[in-house]
Amino acid sequence: MNRLKEIREDNDLLQKDIAKIINVTQTCYSKYEKEDRDIPTETLKKLASFYKTSIDYLLYRTDERKPYPKSIVKEEKNKNQD
Repeated sequence: MNRLKEIREDNDLLQKDIAKIINVTQTCYSKYEKEDRDIPTETLKKLASFYKTSIDYLLYRTDERKPYPKSIVKEEKNKNQD
């Protein structure tokens, strides 16, 4: 089973629910689940954040569902821009 479908069903959600959250059509999201379409990086970030997991988990690079610790690099960049 596709990992996106698995995690979506584990959360008792429909494709149309996730499509709305990531701002795509249900058809587009269905293609992500069937691996008929590559998922843009920003969309992967949204999905990983929503499911509280890592992009690596969504892409089968790990079986560890727990997200990685947050990076401090982005926080430091934001502080320096203020």
